[in-house]
Amino acid sequence: MTDRNKQDVRTDQSSVAHRSRIVVAGTGSGAGKTTVTLGLMKAFADSGLRVQGFKCGPDYIDPTYHTAATGTPSRNLDSWMTSPDTVRETFIRASEGADISVIEGVMGLYDGKDPLSNTGSTAEIAMLTDSPVLLVVDVRSMARSAAAIVLGFQRLEPKLRIAGVIVNRCGSQGHYGIVKKAIEQECGIPVLGWLQRDDGLDIPERHLGLIPAVERGELEPLFQRAAELIRAGTDLAALRALADSAPPLSLPAQPLFAADRLSSEPQADIGERPVIAVARDAAFNFYYPENLDLLRQSGAELSFFSPLAGERVPEQASGLYLGGGFPEEFAADIAANTGFLEDIRNAVSWDMPVFAECGGYMVLARTLTDRSGAVHGMAGVIPSDVRMQEKRAALGYREATALQDCLLLEAGENIRGHEFHYSVMAYDESACPYPYAYQTKGMRGLQSEGYAKGNLLAAYTHIHLASLPKAAARWVEKCRAYGQ
Repeated sequence: MTDRNKQDVRTDQSSVAHRSRIVVAGTGSGAGKTTVTLGLMKAFADSGLRVQGFKCGPDYIDPTYHTAATGTPSRNLDSWMTSPDTVRETFIRASEGADISVIEGVMGLYDGKDPLSNTGSTAEIAMLTDSPVLLVVDVRSMARSAAAIVLGFQRLEPKLRIAGVIVNRCGSQGHYGIVKKAIEQECGIPVLGWLQRDDGLDIPERHLGLIPAVERGELEPLFQRAAELIRAGTDLAALRALADSAPPLSLPAQPLFAADRLSSEPQADIGERPVIAVARDAAFNFYYPENLDLLRQSGAELSFFSPLAGERVPEQASGLYLGGGFPEEFAADIAANTGFLEDIRNAVSWDMPVFAECGGYMVLARTLTDRSGAVHGMAGVIPSDVRMQEKRAALGYREATALQDCLLLEAGENIRGHEFHYSVMAYDESACPYPYAYQTKGMRGLQSEGYAKGNLLAAYTHIHLASLPKAAARWVEKCRAYGQ
């Protein structure tokens, strides 16, 4: 590790952080950026470097791949759900001690929330973190035309530094040579490597059910193959030099996170620390680390437990967090853990602060019908039934406005998040009015969503607490009051 990467990061305005980093971006979805990202991560990690992975946007499947390839938990950088200062701070905190950080883009380089701006795009993340960009271009059936593509990407945003190119799906070494000469002559940037056409390199279509396969090591051969091809066709020394050339970054004048909050260990006592039980296993695993950090920083102690292992809600809990995941893959096991479901019912009846999102929300319903049509009994604390379907039900960013005072929000307050699920919730609206939690705004307009009653808040929307930090403090205070 270089001395500059060992440098302490202080929280005063003059502090700077030196971070070796590069953004891997694609010309569009399917260009090969995930393959290149995983190959680079694995190749660097195998060489003995400590690699820190990041993913642009709200996705939580690719970070699981990164973690498996590097051995270090990956983090999300999202410029729509969180502020520019939070993006930079998240990057600086998580990359401390790393030899190199590899930031995987989302969709095409300029694709984000708004087709008329860089908002929420890989380009915006690259500019916020002042990172050089490695552009991945699929060059099947083209030669000089590849230079026109790269040139267009360079000219669309002059403030962005596209520092190098990797060309994917080349037919041969000769094909690579032609494309390389054309791009370097017309664009003035180096082509640092190539990957040949290789059907064995296709990344499986990402879905929640892949996470257990990743955790079991079943995709390790794919990671190794990607690393082999990267080592064979890429100038890793030159690429690392590009990453090392990234300028220093400064922490914001008023950091959101305290300097000691990156650790997953409980922090020093802040009065009486309420315990929030967090379900975490193969069925419940989608948690932004920053959400957990903000809860700790607000004074909570987190106690993790595994419903799939037969564990119940820890007795000392004063709050319960049921995160996203894919309970439909383990519905029979969850239904069999009757103690866990009983603990949920008791927590809600006792008005313990309970927050559930997406997968956790599904477990609060009366029943869950899986893709095979089997019906499984769930906790039944929400008057609804959930059914899996083959067609995706929702995808995209959401701005959630509280329809009433609830666990995290006061009526009318906004918090940001996203939805991604294949299930549909059938609400029993015989109780009128139905206690919807949010009105969410997305690409398809406004929608009433979720359930809020007393200290129970549950919805499909995965929220990012950094978009409204006082929501974390409000939650912890309610847990503290419950415990007392």
